[in-house]
Amino acid sequence: MSRKRRKRRSYNSLPFGLSQIEIDDWIKKDVIAIFLFVLALISILSFADLAGELGKKLSEIIKILFGWGIILFPFALILWGWKMLKAENIFESRISMLGIVTMIFSTLSFMHIFYEPAVMLEVAKSGTGGGFLGLILAWILVSLIGKWGGLIIIFALFIISLLLTFDVSFMDLLSKIKFARKTNRLSLDRKNTEDNNDKNEESALKINIVGKNKEKKGGLLFSIANKIKKNKKEPRFSVKAIEKNSDINKETEDSESFKNSESDKDDINLEELDFEDTAIKNNKQRMKNWKNPSPNLLNGRDSNPTSGDIKANSNIIKRTLSDFGIEVTMGEVNVGPTVTQYTLKPSIGIKLSRITSLQNDLALSLAARSLRIEAPIPGKSLVGIELPNQSIAIVRMKNMLNSAEFYNRKSNLNIILGRDVAGNAIFADLDKMPHLMIAGSTGSGKTVCINTLITGLLFQNSPKKLKLILVDPKRVELSSYNNIPHLLTPVITDPEKAINSLKWTISEMENRYEILSHLGCRNIESYNQTIQTKYKQKEILPYIIIVIDELADLMSTHGREVEAAIVRLAQMARAVGIHLVLSTQRPSVEVITGLIKANITARIAFQVASQIDSRTIIDMSGAEKLLGNGDMLYLSNDSNKPKRIQGVFISEEEVEMVVKFLKEQKEEKVEYNEEITEAKKSSIDLAGNDNIIDDDMYDEAIETVMNAEKASASLLQRRLRVGYARAARLLDLMEEQGIVGPANGAKPREVYGMRDGGDNKEGEVEEQ
Repeated sequence: MSRKRRKRRSYNSLPFGLSQIEIDDWIKKDVIAIFLFVLALISILSFADLAGELGKKLSEIIKILFGWGIILFPFALILWGWKMLKAENIFESRISMLGIVTMIFSTLSFMHIFYEPAVMLEVAKSGTGGGFLGLILAWILVSLIGKWGGLIIIFALFIISLLLTFDVSFMDLLSKIKFARKTNRLSLDRKNTEDNNDKNEESALKINIVGKNKEKKGGLLFSIANKIKKNKKEPRFSVKAIEKNSDINKETEDSESFKNSESDKDDINLEELDFEDTAIKNNKQRMKNWKNPSPNLLNGRDSNPTSGDIKANSNIIKRTLSDFGIEVTMGEVNVGPTVTQYTLKPSIGIKLSRITSLQNDLALSLAARSLRIEAPIPGKSLVGIELPNQSIAIVRMKNMLNSAEFYNRKSNLNIILGRDVAGNAIFADLDKMPHLMIAGSTGSGKTVCINTLITGLLFQNSPKKLKLILVDPKRVELSSYNNIPHLLTPVITDPEKAINSLKWTISEMENRYEILSHLGCRNIESYNQTIQTKYKQKEILPYIIIVIDELADLMSTHGREVEAAIVRLAQMARAVGIHLVLSTQRPSVEVITGLIKANITARIAFQVASQIDSRTIIDMSGAEKLLGNGDMLYLSNDSNKPKRIQGVFISEEEVEMVVKFLKEQKEEKVEYNEEITEAKKSSIDLAGNDNIIDDDMYDEAIETVMNAEKASASLLQRRLRVGYARAARLLDLMEEQGIVGPANGAKPREVYGMRDGGDNKEGEVEEQ
C-alpha cells in the first residue's frame, strides 16, 4: 500500500511555489519613512475633521493620549520619518525613535505635573493637560519626589531626548547655545556703534589688522542678522561690533603704550629704504571699498555617502582575523566622504605586522576593490581598516567656508583641504607649513586641489594683503585667474619667464630682509604691526605665494636653476612672507629631488601607480591604494604619519564666478610688474655655474695646461697632486671660461687660451 508523502514546506519558503522576496535594508527604511509621513498627514487632517469617520476616531484617541500636546503626535511621526531617511539602516533609526519618545513623554509630563494628584486622572479623561501619557510619568514623579523634584527629572529627560534624537554630545549642545548668545550680543553691539564716523572706522580697521582677527567668530550668523535687520542693497561686512570688546580695547592701549615708549628712541628714516624695489609699489592702487567674495557665489552642499552594511562588514573583519588566530575587539566606525574606517583593538600579544600582512585576505573577504590598514591610528591604541564607500560624497567648497572651523581660524593663509575619514573639516595654515608639495598621477585631483587652494586664499585676503605669482606651463589650467588684482604678473606659461620670476623673488626676499633688519623686526607679522602703529604713511608688506602647476616641465629644461632657486626660497623665504606651492604629475627623484624634499616637509600625495612613487612623495607606501577623484594623503610637518582626506571639489563655473566678482571690484586697471619676468643678470648663483671661481689652484691649473698644450684630469692630478674630483672641477671651470675645449672621449682636451686676452700666453698657444 503506497503512501503519499506530504512535502514538508520549508520555513522560509512561500506558498504557490513563489521564491523568497528579498528587500534591501535601505528600501525597507524608505518604505517605513513614507508610511510615517502619510500617517502624520492623515492625523493632521483628522484634527480638522477632514479624514472621515476613521479620522474622527483617530482624533479622539490621540486627544485622550496627548491632551493639549495633540500636535506632538504628527510632529513626532515626521521627525522619526526624517531621521529614518537620514540613517544608514533601520537599527540606527531606533535610537532616534527612543529619543523622540522620551521627548514626547517629558513634554507631556511637564504639561500635567502642575495639577494636584487627586485631579490628574480627571484632567486626563477630559483630554486636557498632558493626556494619559503625561499622567503616567507625572503622577509617578509627584508621588515619589514631589513636584519640584519631578520638574528636575523631566528637564533632564528632555535634554537626554535631544542628545539621542539629534546625535550630539552635551558639550556640543552647550557650545551651540553659547555661540548663539555671543551672536546676539554682537548684534546689539553693532546697533550701538552704527553711528560712528568714518575716521573711527578707519582707525578701528587698522587695529583689526594689527590684532588677531577676532571678528571671524560668529561671522556668518552675524552677517545674516545684519542683512535681515538693515535690509541694505550692499551689505557692509564691518567689524565695529567686535572692536568695542574689552580685548580689542586692551590691544589698542598696548599699541599706544608701545608707540609712546618707542617715541623716545631715534626714529628710523624709512625714506632711505628702497621700498620701490619691493612688491609694495603694486599695492599703491587704492581699493578702499574692497569686499571679500561671499560663499553664496558657490553652488551645492555636501552629499551623503553610502557605506553599505556596517554591522555585516564589522562581523566579516572580526571573523576573518579570527580564522587566522587573531582575536580583536571591534571599536567605533567612522563614515567619511570616501571611505568608512572600522577600528579594532587586538588582543594582548598580537603583533601589528600580523594584521597588516592580512590586507589582501581582508580585501577578499569584504569584496573590496581597495583596502588600506592604518596601524596604529595616530593618538589612539586602535588599528584602522579603511573600506571604500559604495557611493562617494562630494565635499563642496561652500560648506567648508560656512563651517565653524573656518570662521574660528587664526590666520588668513588657511588652506582648505577637505574632510577626513570621520567627516571632520580639515584646514592647514600655509604660514606654518611654510611651503607645500602636491604630487599624483594624471586625473587624480591635483589641479582641483590647486584651484581650491587659490580660491580659498582669495576668500580670505584682499589684494593689499596677498599677491600671487602663478606658473602654468600647461597654459590652460590657471589662465582663468588672469586680470584679478591679486596677481603681480600675468599667469606665466613660458619656462624662461618662470626662471626669471624665481630670480626676482629671491631678490625681493633679500630686499625684504634688509628692510626688516633696519626696523629690527624678526618676521613680516611684526613688521606690518610696526608699520600700522608707527609709520601709517607706509604700506604693509603683502604675502607673496608662488604656485607652480607642473614642476616637471621646468625641471626638464632648467633643472639645476629651478632646484637651486626653490631650495633657497624654501630655506629663507618664510620669515618675509613668501611661500611656495609646487605641483607635479611625475613624482620621480629627478623632479622631487632630495634637496627639495628636505626643505618642503608638508606634502600632499594623490593616487599614484606604484609604491615607489608613493615613497618618493611621502617617504612611505599608501598613495597607490587611494581611490582618485580627490582622495589624498596629507603629510604635515608636525606629524610623521599622513592623514587621509577627501579633497574639496570646486567646478570651473564656480572659479569663474569668484574671478568675475574680483574683477568687478577693480577701480582701475591692474598694473603688473614687468620686471618679474624680464631676463636679467643676477648676482645670485642659482645653478652653481655663474662663472664663480672658488678654487685657489685655478691659476696654477691654467698655467699647467698652457705649458703642456693639452688638458686632462690625469694631467692635473699628477702635476698639482689633487684628487680626481677637484681636477675634473678645475677642467669644468676652464671649459666655462673658454680656455679648454669639451671632452673628446679618451683624448686630451684642446687648449684655446685665456678669455679676453687675460694672459700673454694665449697668443702663443693660438699661434701654435
